[in-house]
Amino acid sequence: MLKINNLSFNVNSDGQDKEIIRDISMEIPDGKLIVITGPNGGGKSTLAKLIAGIEKPTGGSMEFNGRDITDMSITDRAKLGIGFAFQQPVKFKGIQVFDLIKLAAGRDITISDACEYLSQVGLCAKEYINREVNSSLSGGELKRIEIATVIARNSLLTIFDEPEAGIDLWSFSNLIDVFRKQREEIRDRSIMIISHQERILNIADEIIVLKNGYVDKHGTKDEIYPELVGTPSAVQKCRGISGANDNET
Repeated sequence: MLKINNLSFNVNSDGQDKEIIRDISMEIPDGKLIVITGPNGGGKSTLAKLIAGIEKPTGGSMEFNGRDITDMSITDRAKLGIGFAFQQPVKFKGIQVFDLIKLAAGRDITISDACEYLSQVGLCAKEYINREVNSSLSGGELKRIEIATVIARNSLLTIFDEPEAGIDLWSFSNLIDVFRKQREEIRDRSIMIISHQERILNIADEIIVLKNGYVDKHGTKDEIYPELVGTPSAVQKCRGISGANDNET
């Protein structure tokens, strides 16, 4: 379980402090798929980076399975079982797909194992297993390869930062199937997805709405989802039809 206690994050802009995350407290339980949504600029991606250790909080604390991780590095958090998938996957010139999946798994795996992970994200393994993870791959291909590495890692808590960004509709449909399958097999692990997309919201166990850096709503999908789709403006924000690929703070 992840516990967040009075977490804050400020940045200095033009000599003035700007609050990005404002005194957030929440719990992310085991065995749940949690979707964090809300308006662009509300702090969603920043919160994900704080949990992963990419950014350091300016106030508050975090505990993961009883361990204080507030000042831990990304590496130490990964060793504890926290995984992170970037909004824009990183390219690795000179590294083949198989090597990347093996590195992510943290153990010896066979080509057959790696092919299974690729198959789970809808890629024909024989066409990708020996390719380099570079600019020759499309955004959708890179995204799915990254998700294959996350599946191979099998983290206790996996965070996906707007996984729909930059991918085509077919890849997005396949992505929903991947998340749905993971949700069915989640057991004592947890998944956190940062997303506007209604189809992702619809497979959540719990939904957290961030607005202006604080938690505006937090509850089960049955409690929160009807409120989000109850008005045209809310529908647009959830679906992210025009802003699904926009970057946010």
